[in-house]
Amino acid sequence: MATKQFKDISPYKRTIGTPSEDYLYSKYETDLAAKVTTSVNVTNVAIFGIGRAGTIHLSSLARNPRAQILYIVDDIVEKHKRLQDYWSLHDTKFLTSKESDVIFSDPKVHAVVVATPTFAHEHIVKSALNAKKAVFCEKPLAQERNVCIELYKLSKEVGKPLLTAFNRRFDPSFSNIRDRVHKGEVGHVQTIKCCNRDSPIPSFGYIKTSVGIYHDCCIHDIDTLCWVLGEFPTKVSSMGYTHVEELKAIDDFDTVSVTLLYPSGTIGMIELSRNSCYGYDQRLEVFGPRGMIRADNEQPIHCIDSQIGLTGIKTAPIWYSYPSRYHVAYQAEMEHFFDLVEGKANEPFIKGHEILAVNKIAAAAEESARTGKFIDLTWTKDDFEI
Repeated sequence: MATKQFKDISPYKRTIGTPSEDYLYSKYETDLAAKVTTSVNVTNVAIFGIGRAGTIHLSSLARNPRAQILYIVDDIVEKHKRLQDYWSLHDTKFLTSKESDVIFSDPKVHAVVVATPTFAHEHIVKSALNAKKAVFCEKPLAQERNVCIELYKLSKEVGKPLLTAFNRRFDPSFSNIRDRVHKGEVGHVQTIKCCNRDSPIPSFGYIKTSVGIYHDCCIHDIDTLCWVLGEFPTKVSSMGYTHVEELKAIDDFDTVSVTLLYPSGTIGMIELSRNSCYGYDQRLEVFGPRGMIRADNEQPIHCIDSQIGLTGIKTAPIWYSYPSRYHVAYQAEMEHFFDLVEGKANEPFIKGHEILAVNKIAAAAEESARTGKFIDLTWTKDDFEI
């Protein structure tokens, strides 16, 4: 009878809300209610490029009731029939890039998703905006800063959204850390650390035509740190080394460290590798006078461990690569784009000046690695106005 006094009331007489951390159940509740406050809009989409990123977006769009894929543009014609059959896209037109002008003149197309190699971005984005289509573009938006500025200005002029993809901002764990930092949970952040070890090593063909490890890979970590802190660094230093002979031959790094000093006194640290043999290592930590918050690696099978014989505790490996680790983030990113297209969101979660800023920081980090010097960064109002 010692615990009878603690007997609780009936669970039917109390309300227990869904914990905010269970984002999947919250989505289920939305689906279960099937409640709409406005008329349901379907966004007609054209996808340019079905490679690494394009396949992720195709998978998301093909399953999304808010999207109708009208066109797919890919220059490997042999893929067209295979993609059509696999995704049951029998009402979708498949084109090569030479045939793609029809998309810009088609009034039924509301938006384009650009996942081609970087050199093709400028033409597609500019053509789409001039045709009054909303644009979702994989980073980098363009190779030159002045072109990026021109495209963001064009987006404003025509009144159509231009979203440059930085999917980690939509990751539930990283978003949780950012929200808690902005609420002051750890106080003034004194150090912030990010670990990014790629798995598997990208194909040599991809790396050879990419914009290098700083602008292709490290830029995600730079954006994450600046986004969490809400400020941009004033001093950057970096070291890089190349262990893989093939990458050394094209003058790129495979291992990089970056240190950033922010105006508030926060020190940021990034550790990056192109090649992790044990899975896609993605960690983020903030530390302040009130404590520490850390996002560790996620596992696909996270609730099972075993002890067989004397081998110790064995668990599942972490997620193998970015399409699985950031699966939820990619979907949330596309949902945000549709909110922009439908006018349910007023402005992109990732703003143009932020994209330009992280490009500037990435360039400074690479300069530091190649010269061995600390690089000072200055910021003027021109950096924040497009």
